This record gives sequence, C-alpha cells and structure tokens, in this order.
Amino acid sequence: MVHVEAVIKNEAGIHCRPSAILIQERATYSGDVMVYSESGSTTLQSVLECIMLGLEQGARVRIEVNGPNEEAFAARLAELFETEFDFPVG
Repeated sequence: MVHVEAVIKNEAGIHCRPSAILIQERATYSGDVMVYSESGSTTLQSVLECIMLGLEQGARVRIEVNGPNEEAFAARLAELFETEFDFPVG
C-alpha cells in the first residue's frame, strides 16, 4: 500500500467537473483506492461522494492506493487533486 498527500489548488475546490474527472480516472484502476480528508473519506467511485467531501482550495487529502503500479497511480491522483482546473464559466 502506498499513500500520498495532496493539497487542493483549484480556486473553486473539487466541484462537479473535477470530481467527474477523478472518478473517470479511478475507473481505469483495478486496485483499491481510498481518499481521506477532514470531512470524511471516499473510494472515488461516486461523483456525489467526492463532492460531499467539500474539498475547498487549500484542503488536504490523503490518498491510499493498493494494487498494481500503486506508486504511479497514487501520484496521478495527487496530480489531479492538485490541478488548477480552468473550466469556462456559464
């Protein structure tokens, strides 16, 4: 098992669109994934669960990955959590 930490950098936090991207990436991995924050935890299999963590800019998450290529996948998830998404408004 590997664990990494990430800090949310997106100005709007992890809302619907970033959550969907995280869930899509999680769906490509056959191992186990858990994400922990101050407000709870999720397996990253549901956009709603991800949104319910209420991850705002500056929040910290701990990502645990267990399975094949776990180091690389944990790093990829951390990279996504730290992405400053630039979605068009409206």
